[in-house]
Amino acid sequence: MALTDQELIKRAEEAKEKAYAPYSSFKVGAAVETESGMIYTGCNVENSSFGLSMCAERVAIFKAVSEGQTKFKKIAVVANTKGPVSPCGACRQVMSEFGNFEVILANDDGEIAHTTVDLLLPGAFDLRRDGN
Repeated sequence: MALTDQELIKRAEEAKEKAYAPYSSFKVGAAVETESGMIYTGCNVENSSFGLSMCAERVAIFKAVSEGQTKFKKIAVVANTKGPVSPCGACRQVMSEFGNFEVILANDDGEIAHTTVDLLLPGAFDLRRDGN
């Protein structure tokens, strides 16, 4: 059964509490719903070698892919930001690899914005489309 946007946001909020962010204290949670109705969550994981850190959105998507899920319906992302949190460029590119699906952005104050992958990253690089 498909989750409502609020239920998916709640799953992202629960994932955010598991974030490992000892350097920035900036915790992010994500929950992705697959076309088959499965939910995968992720949190950001920092590393003292900052380039090795991983964002919540990519953790959730990679968990889904590692279980054979590559078709996504929507993803919710939550953080303690002034307005609804916005994914970084790397996360936008990873999302675009799996199509144009709904993206729900939220913050701890309950502010919510709805968008899509294509709107977040117009003209995304796509080797399947742009390459050989």
